Amino acid sequence: MLRYSLVLALAWTAFPVLAQEDKEVLCGHQADIVAAIAQARLDRVSERKLPEALAETATWPENYNVMIPVLAPHLYGLKRKDIRNTDWRGATFEQCMGADLSAAQGN
Repeated sequence: MLRYSLVLALAWTAFPVLAQEDKEVLCGHQADIVAAIAQARLDRVSERKLPEALAETATWPENYNVMIPVLAPHLYGLKRKDIRNTDWRGATFEQCMGADLSAAQGN
């Protein structure tokens, strides 16, 4: 989970424009992306085809798609059974809501 936390921290600092939005909305979209990546992994979508596959069913704004290449390698590095046994959306939302966004914004 530490590695996952580092990926999320990098996502915050790499995309400060996203961090300026309402925290709950931002965390909801981020959680949706992680859940969609996890489901794609379970559905055996190749990592190379992931952006196109998620674009077909995306429920988040298009500018959030920049996070897919940042977050996907972590989930694709795990065994599918480990992905199946975790509530990725809930864990991501909870972790995001607990994060200090002011540090990512440089405040």
